[in-house]
Amino acid sequence: MDTEAQPTERDRSSHPESPGPEERSRFALVSRITDWLPGGRITLILFVCLAFLLLLNAFVVQPFQIPSGSMEQGLRIGDRILVDKLAYRFGAQPRRGDVIVFDGSGYFGDADYVKRVVGVGGDHVVCCDKKGRIEVNGRAVDESSFLYPGDSASSVPFDVAVPEGRLFVLGDHRSDSRDSRDHLGSPGGGMIPVGDVIGRADWIVWPYGHWTHLTRPSAYARVPSSDGAHG
Repeated sequence: MDTEAQPTERDRSSHPESPGPEERSRFALVSRITDWLPGGRITLILFVCLAFLLLLNAFVVQPFQIPSGSMEQGLRIGDRILVDKLAYRFGAQPRRGDVIVFDGSGYFGDADYVKRVVGVGGDHVVCCDKKGRIEVNGRAVDESSFLYPGDSASSVPFDVAVPEGRLFVLGDHRSDSRDSRDHLGSPGGGMIPVGDVIGRADWIVWPYGHWTHLTRPSAYARVPSSDGAHG
């Protein structure tokens, strides 16, 4: 029995369609830019990469260099850290134990500083208990995993209530750190406004031998909040 032959569709892959008007205009624009720029396409790629890095630096992550020994031995002089600028931008707040970078203008001095958050809004922070430890909301904090070897929790006694929207911050190298303790009698009491926090230090990226991820010490997880809940 004869059967009617069915029409077959041509293999379109063997006959690629030419770019449409929109694609041609886009390619023409790129071609005109590369013809105008010294160095052509390589220069254009470099400009695009630079623009991407500037946007990344402005809104996402920013590198900082450690200028002093106030956060030793975790952060050493000359270390480069990456700061997550989005960490506290979508409702999240700094937490006890976080290492933060903040603008100290009007409080510590006209510069950016890196310190560890010890108390947040509503906390009662005291130093020291009978064993020489800091207490937050009545709970002693074991700082031995990050405190500079040989340092005490503080040579300066204090008993402070942290206002809402503020942070009580200390350096890990307590004997070589200017921090909230040095401004207890000044306006603001050495408490940093949360709005002045640039971001959370998450990584040491240079030198290569110091490369590490900075994590929140577990000791702070056992500290109750001011309303009694554990953080």
